[in-house]
Amino acid sequence: MGEAVGRMLVSAAGIAISPMALIATVLLLATPRGRANGAAFAAGWTAALAAVALVVVPLASRLAAGAVAPDWSWWFELAVGGLLLLLGARQWRDRPREGRVHGPPAWMRTVDRSTPARSAALGAALLAADPKNLLLAVAAAVAIGTGGAPASGEAGAAALLVLIGSLGTLLPLAVHLRGGARAPRRLDEWKAWAATHNTAVLLTLLFVLAASHLGTALSGLTS
Repeated sequence: MGEAVGRMLVSAAGIAISPMALIATVLLLATPRGRANGAAFAAGWTAALAAVALVVVPLASRLAAGAVAPDWSWWFELAVGGLLLLLGARQWRDRPREGRVHGPPAWMRTVDRSTPARSAALGAALLAADPKNLLLAVAAAVAIGTGGAPASGEAGAAALLVLIGSLGTLLPLAVHLRGGARAPRRLDEWKAWAATHNTAVLLTLLFVLAASHLGTALSGLTS
């Protein structure tokens, strides 16, 4: 079970390191209904991640049929690593180049008109519609479901996945709520850093995660 939790933590950390989630949270916190919008966005993100875990963990557990890390789970891990590698290659191909202007995403152009309901939907969409986040969420849930833990252990590991994977939205919200007068400046600095380094962060993250999943899969298949 310890190895499965370790694999889950790697994927959960990859979900948490999502520059767009941090940028979206900070932008929503600056809207007229900032506190409600920011909280709704975090809730939507968290709910979408929890939904993936609720569906995939028991399904993977049933497919494992009591076996710990069955062979198919290593092949799945290998596929995840390969897909992450392809996502990294696509990110490199589409990286910003000198002289080429990239407009902001459509949701960013309408963020000032956000409501809590739209913010929650945006949070769920940025989790579920982002190939990197969805792939890592499923991989983490499969690792939990094939770890051989009892139902209570799987529930605890799934809760940990949701908590860690949501830190990119929960931390800015916590700073806004508890950071006092310095919070807006600090959040603006975080947003500026994330926007500036978004491509570099994602490229590095995708290739590191791909190497981790591929290495783990090959180790499991050859052991």
